[in-house]
Amino acid sequence: MATFLKRKATVVALAALSLSLAGGGIAAAQSEAKPQPGARHSTAQPPVTAAERQAARTAMRATLAPPAAGQVAWAVVAANGTLLQHSGNVVSSFRFAPGVGVSPGQYQVLLDYNVSAKAYVATIGTNDTANVPPAGEVSVAPRTLTPNAVFVQTRSSSGSASDRPFHLVVAN
Repeated sequence: MATFLKRKATVVALAALSLSLAGGGIAAAQSEAKPQPGARHSTAQPPVTAAERQAARTAMRATLAPPAAGQVAWAVVAANGTLLQHSGNVVSSFRFAPGVGVSPGQYQVLLDYNVSAKAYVATIGTNDTANVPPAGEVSVAPRTLTPNAVFVQTRSSSGSASDRPFHLVVAN
C-alpha cells in the first residue's frame, strides 16, 4: 500500500508540474497576441535624400582621422535636433521634419568616419544644468544607406514618438 501511495504522489506531482508549465505557455502565448498599452509606432527610418547622401560623402572626405580603438565619439543633441556639444568627429545632427513616413523624435547624427560596425549607446539627456530632461526612451541604429551616420528615435515614457534631447556615444 505504501508503494502505491508513493507512486500516486509522484504521478500527481508530475501532472501538476506539466499542467503548470502548459498553463504558463498558454498564458504567455495569449499575452503576446494582445496589443500592449502604449503600442509602438513604426520604427522605419525616413528615406535618405540626395542632399543627405551628398553631406555624408563630403563629411567622409573631410575626415581628420577616426578615433583610436577604445576611444569614443559623442554628441549632446537638443530636442529640436541642434548639436549642443560634441567630440571632434561629429559633423552635424538634425531632427527629421515631420511628414509622410516621418514621426516625431527621429534624428540623424553625422560623423566623419564609417560607424556602421561600431557600438552605439544613447540616453535621454540634456546639458542644461537648471533642468532635468523629460522622461522617455531612446533607440539607436545605423542610418540606412549612410555608413557614417547614426539614426536615433526618441519616445515618451508611454511609448509614443516624441521629441526628446539625448546624449549619443559611438564606441570604437
